[in-house]
Amino acid sequence: MSIEQATQSFVIEATEILDDLESQLMALENDPGKDAVDAVFRAMHTIKGSGAMFGFAELAGFTHHLETAFERVRSGEVAISPDLIGVALRARDLMAELLAAGTDQGRAAEIAGAPAALDILTRVAELTGPTDRRSDKAAATDATGTEGAAASAPAAGYRVAYRPAARDLINGTRPDLLIAELLELGTGTVRYRADTVPALDSLDFDTARLGYDITLEGEIDRRAIDDVFIFADEAELDIQPIQPPAPAQTQGAAASPAKGADKAMGTAPPAPRARNLRVSGERIDRIMDTIGELVISQARLDQVGRKHADPELEGVIEEVERLVLALRDTTLSIRMLPIETVFSKFQRVVRDLSADLGKQVQLRTAGGETEIDKNVIDRLSEPLVHMIRNALDHGLEDRETREAAGKPPRGTVRLEARQEGGEVIIEVSDDGRGLDAAAIRAKAERQELISPDTQMTEAEIHRLIFAPGFSTAQAVSDVSGRGVGMDAVRSAVDELRGQIDLATRPGEGTRISLRLPVSLAIIEGLQVRLGAQVFVIPLSVVDECVEMEAAEATRASGRRMLEIRDELVPFVPLEEMLGLPSDAAPDDMRRVVVTRSDGMRSGFVVDDIIGQAQTVIKPLSQHHDHIAGLSGATILGDGSVALILDIAALAQSAGAPSLAPAA
Repeated sequence: MSIEQATQSFVIEATEILDDLESQLMALENDPGKDAVDAVFRAMHTIKGSGAMFGFAELAGFTHHLETAFERVRSGEVAISPDLIGVALRARDLMAELLAAGTDQGRAAEIAGAPAALDILTRVAELTGPTDRRSDKAAATDATGTEGAAASAPAAGYRVAYRPAARDLINGTRPDLLIAELLELGTGTVRYRADTVPALDSLDFDTARLGYDITLEGEIDRRAIDDVFIFADEAELDIQPIQPPAPAQTQGAAASPAKGADKAMGTAPPAPRARNLRVSGERIDRIMDTIGELVISQARLDQVGRKHADPELEGVIEEVERLVLALRDTTLSIRMLPIETVFSKFQRVVRDLSADLGKQVQLRTAGGETEIDKNVIDRLSEPLVHMIRNALDHGLEDRETREAAGKPPRGTVRLEARQEGGEVIIEVSDDGRGLDAAAIRAKAERQELISPDTQMTEAEIHRLIFAPGFSTAQAVSDVSGRGVGMDAVRSAVDELRGQIDLATRPGEGTRISLRLPVSLAIIEGLQVRLGAQVFVIPLSVVDECVEMEAAEATRASGRRMLEIRDELVPFVPLEEMLGLPSDAAPDDMRRVVVTRSDGMRSGFVVDDIIGQAQTVIKPLSQHHDHIAGLSGATILGDGSVALILDIAALAQSAGAPSLAPAA
């Protein structure tokens, strides 16, 4: 691996660590236990050590101060507080900036020397004390002889026997840097163990074989040595004091062994290492494109098999179809990630917004294990931020109003996910005041979004919050009021070929549900025919299919409504929407595909329904991607092209406010 590749791997890993660090800090604020403190400390220790190794000097130097501060938290010298968590979150953001600066020392120095960085370090020092390294780290003060006190008691020195695991060099471990960090703790000497060096003819330069005996003298805290080897959990490691601690310090308890100290040199086999492989998203996308072509070819092969009616050929085709489907599902699963990767970021959003708004708010999440395509996840953050902002600013009342209404003073926002078939449902709900239909209508009339004589149901009025430029905020603030919030949600969901449902009760709260496809690459589609042209409707938006007389579909007067089980569903002939001819005769029966979009039901009249099929989505060309009502194209088994319909856009252009609410 070249140094450029190694540096790129560090940046990827450090980015993931910083993402996790934000969640870890939020968890630490809610539950300041030892495990949570250790997780935060390990993250900072890794960023500092690896950053210095790969030339990120400013990042390593800045992180060192945070690491020292949380080392004091680990020792019990400093207590967790909201102020400490707040400044640590600010520090995490600045660490991300330093990481993004890369090895550009000039840019990194500019960031590290900016007033924001200096303010963070000043605040850290105020909360935890000076962050210069001390040789007497957290000496034990507990005179009762507990395990923790004994483990932290300083000794006159230590002998450290260290031998890396066989694969440590391949995995990026640098024994020389670990030993150099160890020698910073006191006066020391290093001897190489000649008995661990293999013969020259069997020497493998990728395998760690060399062992080290290190002697450290001085009053050194045992935990400081443990911290050096915090990630060397597969190495052979033995740490022994040169002089045993005084009896008063050890009475009643044995010293706690360091991580890995129970592995006697050469006796314990290394623990099995999980095998993970980092692959760029672009490579996965190319594989998905190839599999898409394979799915199309398999469909063409299926058509050829039906023409020849050869039992042997049909058997081969069935086997190929089984293998193609298995390969498709396996590759799709590689791109699937738990939606918790998005959910975890919103604890920080809620924490910061509630402080800005002066409201007490808690975020509850559920269904974080639900998996969804990474491409969908990457485009979810912005709409979810707008929805949560809207819930906090407009939905939740202040403490006094909630108490007067008999509600808990602390408001609750819920973020939940679940999978239903080929869709993922994401819901953002609150226990706030709910939507005020009268206020929404009045504001929409003032903004001339609707006229005073427009007839609308309450559900249709509620959906005006998704109109471009609409906002009920009385003044523009840092949180809301510019009219780009819920409109941006609607646009993002439309781009993801999803749907939005809204439910609200005055005084009880509001729930907004997003229905999104699990994957954007391959979908299940319903093929329909209009004249000689085949179209595909995403199966996820199809409720049912019914028949009607052709004469009923083409009558020119009156409002077109279809009665389905005592429910009136508006319909429109697809040929009128697309400007294409139908080949249905006046006495033919035509088919109506009843769809559900944005909580509304509507019917589209077609000549025939061909059936369900896997649909590989291809983007439209730059000459056609602006056409409303089309979301992509696909290639059919006979090699012809079918257009994929955007039902939400078609319903809107047909007059969505007049469509019937879904039951």
